[in-house]
Amino acid sequence: MLIAVFSVLKPDTFPTADNFGTIFGSQAVLAVLALALIIPMTAGDYDLSVAFTLTLSAMITALLNVQHGWPIVPSMLLALLAGAAVGFVNGAIVTFFRIESIIVTLGTGTFIGGVVLWMSDSNTISGVAPGLVEWVIVKQLFGVPMGFYYALLLGAVMLYVFEFTPVGRRLLIVGRSRSVAKLSGINVTRSRIGSFVWAGLLSAVAGILYTGISGSADPSSGIQLLLPAFAAAFLGATTIMPGRFNPVGTLIAVYFLITGITGLQMLGSDSFVQNLFYGGALVLAVAISQVVRGRKAAWGVG
Repeated sequence: MLIAVFSVLKPDTFPTADNFGTIFGSQAVLAVLALALIIPMTAGDYDLSVAFTLTLSAMITALLNVQHGWPIVPSMLLALLAGAAVGFVNGAIVTFFRIESIIVTLGTGTFIGGVVLWMSDSNTISGVAPGLVEWVIVKQLFGVPMGFYYALLLGAVMLYVFEFTPVGRRLLIVGRSRSVAKLSGINVTRSRIGSFVWAGLLSAVAGILYTGISGSADPSSGIQLLLPAFAAAFLGATTIMPGRFNPVGTLIAVYFLITGITGLQMLGSDSFVQNLFYGGALVLAVAISQVVRGRKAAWGVG
């Protein structure tokens, strides 16, 4: 419906192959970051450090490749390892000290932000290997950059894991009720730590995609994506599988949000509309998802 409305209002510019290619390709980073978020959220935790982990991954990739002469693949692998390490630290602190995940990840995220500023000397690092840029944004399939398909593939893998593997079902049970999960023989601590590790790893993937799209890394590259990622995660829980964080709904929500913002900008809206749209969508999505969850709980639906 949103696409139809903007196509009628801006028939010459909105419903074009170039516009849709830009929309799909440019939001691969946000899509992967939102997918990373829903893993710990499914287990009942929140990870506010994902955007900072994205920035750390992008900066590690750029610094090693540009300033230290590392090949791009080893640089990416170390960035992925750093993301997983951040996730493990988050999970270990949350479960061992029994501190609320929001507090822990806000603290670790802020700490990582300081580390990134120190590593980069507060400078943008540009000149990343052309091969990464080529395989993320230059190469296209059906007019859409490859980054979009990486996010799509990741979403498909997550859907399979969530719906058809014991790991995914255990994660869902942990998020629904940790006491029930323990009585069922599930290692709740391991599941929660694992969810943070995977969130950190996928955040690092998002950071690598960011570096591939921009060809550089800056100290604040991922911070502005935190709010829209949460908005997409909660909005995604209102559709496809209402009341549950799910990868299909999350991907749809990402492109619903960016479609709305793109259409409004084409109509001449000011830049502040983006913040209004993301903020309003987050509040509305949280409210709707909580109502849906409450109704399902009242009806006894899992």
